[in-house]
Amino acid sequence: SASLSDDAFLEMVQEKSFRFFQHEHNPHNGLVRDSTSNHENGFDNAPASIAATGFALTAYGVAVEHGWMSRASAYTLTVRTLEFLLRQAAQHHGFFYHFLDIETGQRVSQSELSPIDTALCLAGALFAAEYFDDAKIRDLVRELYERIDFPWMTHGGKTLALAWSPETGFHKQRWDRFDESLLLYVLAIGSPTHPIPAESWKEISRPVGSYRDYRMIQMPPLFTHQYPHIWLDLRNKNDGLADYFQNSVNASLANRAFCMDQAKKYSTYGPNSWGLTASDGPFGYRAYGAPPGWSVLHDGTVAPTGCGASIVFTPKESIACMRFLYENYKKDLWGMYGFSDAFNRNKKWYSFRVLAIDQGPILLMIENYRTGLIWKTLNKNKNIQNALQKIGFKAGTMPL
Repeated sequence: SASLSDDAFLEMVQEKSFRFFQHEHNPHNGLVRDSTSNHENGFDNAPASIAATGFALTAYGVAVEHGWMSRASAYTLTVRTLEFLLRQAAQHHGFFYHFLDIETGQRVSQSELSPIDTALCLAGALFAAEYFDDAKIRDLVRELYERIDFPWMTHGGKTLALAWSPETGFHKQRWDRFDESLLLYVLAIGSPTHPIPAESWKEISRPVGSYRDYRMIQMPPLFTHQYPHIWLDLRNKNDGLADYFQNSVNASLANRAFCMDQAKKYSTYGPNSWGLTASDGPFGYRAYGAPPGWSVLHDGTVAPTGCGASIVFTPKESIACMRFLYENYKKDLWGMYGFSDAFNRNKKWYSFRVLAIDQGPILLMIENYRTGLIWKTLNKNKNIQNALQKIGFKAGTMPL
C-alpha cells in the first residue's frame, strides 16, 4: 500500500466498507445487518439495525458515483427499502425499534424504540430523496418523515426521551446533553408535521473542557462528534453557542493527543494509532473515549472508525492513521469489508467483526472529504435548512 496514492488508498477503504452494505442486506426488504464477521468463514446472524439501514440508504448513492452499483439497482433497492420501512417494519408513533428481525422487520427481543436510530435512518432516507430526485422516492420519504411524532417522544418535557419500550414506557434518561443527538434535534425541529420547538435546542447541556490546548464541548467517545456531520454541513457556521464543526476538529485532535500521551502504557496508542470511540473491545462493546469529560473509559483499544471517520476534521492525521493501521496490522485487522472493528495490542486482541455503524461513517466521511457529496446533497433539503434557520445558525465561526 506504500505505493498507493492517498486517493487510491481512500478509494480502496471506501469500496471495502461499501461491500458490507452490499452483501449484508436482505434483498427482499432492504434491511441491513447490525454486524457480521469480517472473514470468509465467519458466522454472525446478527439482527438488522435501523441505523445500519439508514447508513445503507446513504451508501447506495456513494456507490453509484463510484461505479460500484448501477443507478438502476440502487434506485430499485432504495424504493424497496423505503416501502418496507413505511408499510411493514415495526414502528410506534413513527419511531422504529433499534433492532429488527432481518426477515420480518419485527422487533427483536426487548429492543427499544430508539429516537436516535430512527434519526439515522431518516437522514439516510432524506439523502436518498435528494440524491435520486424522483417523485416516487420523495413521496415515500415524505410519508416516513411526516409519520414521526416527535412531540410524543418528549413525554411532556423540553427534551426528547432516550427511548421507549412497550414493557416499561419512556426511559428515565433524556437526550439532554451534547452528543450525536444534534442530528436528531435538527430533524425533530425541521419536521413538516410534528416539530418540537426550536427552543429545545437550548435545553441541551454543553459543558466545556480542555485537553492540552484543545477546548471543546465535552463528550469523550469520538462517534458523538462525527455522526451529525455525516449529513449536516456545519462548516463555517455557528448557532450563537458554538461552531460544532470546529468543535469536532478539536475533539479529534484531543483524542489523538491523549493516545500519544498514553502510548508508553498502551502499545496500541500512538500518533498514527488513535481513535477512542464506542466499539468492540476485549470485554465486549464499550463506549471508549478520551478526555475532557465525565468518566473516560479506555483500555488500549483503538477502532479504525475513530480516526477514519474524523477525516473531514483532521485529514492529514486521519489518512496517516488509516495507512499506518493498514500497513502494520493488515494481517489481523483487515478483511472482506476493510478494517475490522477494533484491536488491542496489549491484550493481543483483534475484533473479528465489522459493525454497520462503524463501517458506514468511514465510507461516508471519506466521501465528504473527497467530494462533499452527502453535504451538497442534503444542503438542498428544505426541512433541514429550515431547522438550521429556526435554531439560529448563521455563517461564520465563533470561539467557545
